[in-house]
Amino acid sequence: MRTLKVLSISALFASIILSCGSADIISTPIENVDKNPLKVSELTKAEKENWGHLDLIKDTIPGMSVDKAYAEIIKKRKGKKVIVAVIDSGIDIDHEDLDDVIWVNKDEKPGNGIDDDKNGYIDDIHGWNFLGDGYDEQLEFVRILASGDTSHPDYDRAQAEYNKEYPKWTERKMRYEQILTQVKSAHETLTNHFGKKDYTKEEVNAIETEDKGLQQSVQLAKYMYSNDLESLEEAVKELEDGLVGINDRLNYNLNKEFNGRVNGDNPNDFTTKYYGNGNVKPVKKDESHGTHVAGIIAAERNNGLGANGVANNVEIMCVRTVPNGDEYDKDVALSIRYAVDNGAKVINGSFGKSFSPHSAYVREAIAYASDNDVVFVHAAGNDSKDVDTEPNFPDDNVDYVEVSNTYIRVGALAPKYGSNMLASFSNYGKQNVDIFAPGASVYSTTPENEYMTKGGTSMAAPAVAGIAALIRSYYPNLSAAQVKQIIMDSGLTINTRVIVGGNSDDIRPFSEVVKSGKIANAYNALIMASKVSQAN
Repeated sequence: MRTLKVLSISALFASIILSCGSADIISTPIENVDKNPLKVSELTKAEKENWGHLDLIKDTIPGMSVDKAYAEIIKKRKGKKVIVAVIDSGIDIDHEDLDDVIWVNKDEKPGNGIDDDKNGYIDDIHGWNFLGDGYDEQLEFVRILASGDTSHPDYDRAQAEYNKEYPKWTERKMRYEQILTQVKSAHETLTNHFGKKDYTKEEVNAIETEDKGLQQSVQLAKYMYSNDLESLEEAVKELEDGLVGINDRLNYNLNKEFNGRVNGDNPNDFTTKYYGNGNVKPVKKDESHGTHVAGIIAAERNNGLGANGVANNVEIMCVRTVPNGDEYDKDVALSIRYAVDNGAKVINGSFGKSFSPHSAYVREAIAYASDNDVVFVHAAGNDSKDVDTEPNFPDDNVDYVEVSNTYIRVGALAPKYGSNMLASFSNYGKQNVDIFAPGASVYSTTPENEYMTKGGTSMAAPAVAGIAALIRSYYPNLSAAQVKQIIMDSGLTINTRVIVGGNSDDIRPFSEVVKSGKIANAYNALIMASKVSQAN
């Protein structure tokens, strides 16, 4: 196991900042926000769809000052192309906002069935698909139970998790079905009352009646409106979509009899690594996660279409590894190595799990990325947990001894500065979460030229991966370790106390839940990168 050169790196940054004068870093003065009235109005549609790129002082929204960085620093400068590997579910490489930023393996001739570049992967034109035609999968702790190996070191913990999760999702399905029935009935009642399906919120609010059934329908409609739903038809769709996810959880993720592996390889045998195929696209439209993540990093900027990516000189290498369930450690380890070996300088990993039977193999791959000057950005997870005390994989350390100095773990922010700025779902950790970035309610690309708002640390990680790509594009002489340190050191220090894990009784200083004590900021990162680059 390698020891890190953390002290020397920290000393380097200290000397640079002191020699240049810390006042030269044009850092957003958080104290000004603390003293001034905060934003209390609702975000506009434009702000909602771009909040992660806005500026805390100018907009009173905890974005990453991306737009400011382009306007004042990048301008019309030409940077170097940077390959960013997105290890995720399938990516719609034909999407109108992504089709011009997809990596092409120029050493491979498409469709000839020959491994032209001799990397072991045939026809890997845009990346590789380690899942083959598979998609639905079990969770890792269910696999442990399904193996029947009661001597497995995690067997008892897996059984305890199953005993908690299966009844929870069974009860959730029953509750959703009951609510869906009630909403459909209320919608039918109101449709009959108005003689039309497209009645408005205002019309519902104006109803005065002694009819008990109509009163109940009005009450339910008002409740749905209060939860940001515009109509009962929208509520029906939300509930039906929720039931799809719940049924997937029960039928596949928590089903001990289900086996989704279709590659023919043994996921526990690391001697075989050339399996899957070169088709990196989603197997169905609902497989949208990877496309959304790719858009956050690199959706084509200012082309008049739905979203802007953080980075403008990126080629997205697509590595399909994450199923509808837990990813296999073998696939993750090989995906990281594939990305490194084929030229990626930044890797985004928006996935994670609490059980990892082969975590050592993944950790070795993360160390391999570090040894080969590649930044690996990883989502912290969405369990509202402290990852210093509760496991979340992949990670880069054993008993707090790190194997990589280029691994960045990212927590998620919500679009409102103040005590509620930590997304309620986000994991956190003073030792093991490095920085926070916009992750709740993020608008980005989804398959078939569509766009959608999604939330998760899965959305926060690619925001930081985008900053890493910007630095590597405009300051290519900087090492991956320097890029990580710049992102952590240049973020905005947050002095306010925040609600942690969505628990209003748990309020702590921001510095107690994240290693850097900061939120990511592209503008400051590029300024600091310029200084470090000049000193190299």
